[in-house]
Amino acid sequence: MSAPVAISVFSKENPFHAKLAENRLLNKPGSAKETRHFIVSLEGSDLTYKAGDSLGVFPTNRPGDVAEIIERLGASGDELVSPAMLKLAAPITLREALSQRLALSGPTAKLVNTLLAKTTDAAEQARLSELVKPEAKEALAGFLDEREYTDLLAEFPHAKLTPQELVDHQRKLMPRLYSIASSAKLYPREIHLTVAVVRYTTNHRERLGVCSTFLAERMLVGETFAPVFVSDSHFGPPEDPTKDAIMVGPGTGIAPFRAFVQDRVATGATGRNWVFFGDQKSKTDYLYQEEWENYLVKGQVSRLDLAWSRDQGEKVYVQDKMRASAAELWTWIKNGGYFFVCGDAKRMAKDVDQALHEIIAEQGAMPIEQAKDYVKQMKKDKRYQRDVY
Repeated sequence: MSAPVAISVFSKENPFHAKLAENRLLNKPGSAKETRHFIVSLEGSDLTYKAGDSLGVFPTNRPGDVAEIIERLGASGDELVSPAMLKLAAPITLREALSQRLALSGPTAKLVNTLLAKTTDAAEQARLSELVKPEAKEALAGFLDEREYTDLLAEFPHAKLTPQELVDHQRKLMPRLYSIASSAKLYPREIHLTVAVVRYTTNHRERLGVCSTFLAERMLVGETFAPVFVSDSHFGPPEDPTKDAIMVGPGTGIAPFRAFVQDRVATGATGRNWVFFGDQKSKTDYLYQEEWENYLVKGQVSRLDLAWSRDQGEKVYVQDKMRASAAELWTWIKNGGYFFVCGDAKRMAKDVDQALHEIIAEQGAMPIEQAKDYVKQMKKDKRYQRDVY
């Protein structure tokens, strides 16, 4: 009879307030990206994790963004509000709601209708009326996609909302999940994360990723605390240590495979490891370069295929590297190897999936329909796993 699994007292509903132990830039000078390595300390908690799990982080909103909304409302921030979706036992201040509980992005059509009903300005009424016309659904979606709540308050200043009216239109500020980039076999009391810090511009305003900049800028190493929890996952390295593992993780998608390789090395797994990694430039964006090259020298990673999209005239991606090694890839797969993908769901994962199907059909000398069935069986057998976002 197996021993019962210990359940932590900390969870999504009761997160652990963890300290940040390290914040290190992984990209080299000249990179167009800002990718950071964070170490979150588990000291003082009973949290455990396994390779493939994610860490949930509850961020707070930037104080400047919160102050701007309060100012545009003509409020003090001390007003008491009860956002319906939070189901609070007692009201909280507007400042707390905007700082810690509610998302400041993602305004909806419902807010546009409310602004139309509230504005006293003819020009604002005309503009809002155009946006809410049934035939303007696409235009409205594009308009909202480029704006946050503060933009709408700025663009329609004659639509005076009360603090309660505003919060009733907002969504909950949700935790962000990050693939864990470490193995508990090596680091039982800390969790490593590989995070791309998000910065972009829409509607002529700088936008910042809420949680990535919370970790990068507002969490002080060794001082401030972040509410975190471990999110259990069915994504993980082969249970059978003799099985080969093919891991495709460009950009921050490399995070769980750093954990997989650490895990398999620590347990003495005899199955081979084949890692595909890609990013923009080899000189500036080779995440964890020393670690990967060390694994390669020791034979702990059998193959390391690198795809750099900006090092040459023609862009090269991980799926191109897969096709270049199609015969060997098929040999690993047909002999029971596992295939893992982590990263961007919209493009990369689709392109990798297509390449996998084509390689199996071509190298396995089978029609594409048969290749599709082969891949479906791989998924059923948990030999094809994806952690995409």
